[in-house]
Amino acid sequence: MSRVGKKIIDIPSDVTVSVEGNTITVKGPKGELSRTMNERMTYKQDESTLEVVRPTDSKDDRTVHGTTRALINNMIQGVKEGYQKTLELVGVGYRAQMQGNDLILNVGYSHPVEIKADDGITFGVEKNTTVTVAGISKEQVGAIASNIRSVRPPEPYKGKGIRYQGEYVRRKEGKTGK
Repeated sequence: MSRVGKKIIDIPSDVTVSVEGNTITVKGPKGELSRTMNERMTYKQDESTLEVVRPTDSKDDRTVHGTTRALINNMIQGVKEGYQKTLELVGVGYRAQMQGNDLILNVGYSHPVEIKADDGITFGVEKNTTVTVAGISKEQVGAIASNIRSVRPPEPYKGKGIRYQGEYVRRKEGKTGK
């Protein structure tokens, strides 16, 4: 069995999970998430636990088993605590600012770059060089943070660019003079 898939999901007391066919809906203090899962998986739900059961040991079922369990667990954690990614702007003159709910980045281009906030996503700016992306969907928070990073990825010679907090940028040596 899948090591991840066979783990039973604990449902906190302030979170409700409803299973209707292959659609899972999770409601919690931070919001509500719904997702359609693989139709081959079945679910055993008790008062405070949920178990994902696969029908056979075929390769296709094994590959989806752990993924389905992880997605449901991420949904539960998202509506209970939420997810957050922090990015740092490194470079002279690089700064971020909020304009309404949107994020404006000045990162060395001739024009400011505007990032729109999707539904359920909030931006935060601290010290003009730190951007926080928060929301209840782990997938959505990661995708938006990746889009922000792709505006100006860190370059290996000077280390300038937008990077995740704690990300190590491997530096290269420049050209050697004669």
